Amino acid sequence: MLVLSRKCNEQIVIGDDIIITVVAIKGGTVRLGIEAPPHVSVHREEVLRAIRQAMENRNSMGENNQAPGSDSV
Repeated sequence: MLVLSRKCNEQIVIGDDIIITVVAIKGGTVRLGIEAPPHVSVHREEVLRAIRQAMENRNSMGENNQAPGSDSV
């Protein structure tokens, strides 16, 4: 893991098209602005976990709804 120090309004660039800006620092909270192309998904970690869990639940429900003895293709 790369650890960087940044001050308010300073940026980090990832590749050619992702820019992370420190927007505000207040107490123990840092606000970040993220500029990324539309094809790049940007989520908070806890939101991504919830999305993945919902997808797992949906997929497992699909597997449970198969008729007995039927093969999945």
